[in-house]
Amino acid sequence: MSARDRILAKLKANAPASAGDLPDVAAWYATHRSVESATDKAKRFRHFIELAHAEVYAVSRGGWLQKLYEVLSAKQIGKLLVAPATAHGARAQAELPALGIACPAYEQPIESWKPAMFNETPASFTAARGAIAETGTLILWPDADEPRLMSLVPPVHIVLLDAANIYNTFYEAMQTEGWKDGLPTNSLLISGPSKTADIQQTLAYGAHGPKELIVLMIGDEQ
Repeated sequence: MSARDRILAKLKANAPASAGDLPDVAAWYATHRSVESATDKAKRFRHFIELAHAEVYAVSRGGWLQKLYEVLSAKQIGKLLVAPATAHGARAQAELPALGIACPAYEQPIESWKPAMFNETPASFTAARGAIAETGTLILWPDADEPRLMSLVPPVHIVLLDAANIYNTFYEAMQTEGWKDGLPTNSLLISGPSKTADIQQTLAYGAHGPKELIVLMIGDEQ
């Protein structure tokens, strides 16, 4: 018997006899976390993602662009990659250039502008589909308008999040949105700037992605 056959035999021997032997995940989560208000979930999300070195700013639905401009100005960033096919990207592209912030669009295949993307794009701006309060995690749903590279390559990643879309737990997000019925090619869970501890077991940020993560969190204010 080969090593592969031995491993498979052990797995089969220890496999549950039926679905009834599987843990009741839904029942566990039903008692794991009590129902919280949107305000409480937003506070908990902010607490945990800030522990992971992200910056969070509370903004109004109508005033987020002003805070976006203030953040860019404070960091001396004069160029922001946007997705003009989205409502938030179109607004940024329409209003920020008059304030001195160039807003190039991700609207062509990456092969045609890879050097500019990797060397001349200091920041990007995308939206989050939602977030998870328990772990301080953003949920991103990359598509043709906001490809994966927008959140991976630029040193600074700015994310617009509607606090109404914050879930208690990962399980709640999966069940509420019906993830079992279909997922995009890339579904992203982001809990802070990129980091690694591979080098001498010392935690380093920005090793394989954005060095800074900034969240503009839209609350109930108008």
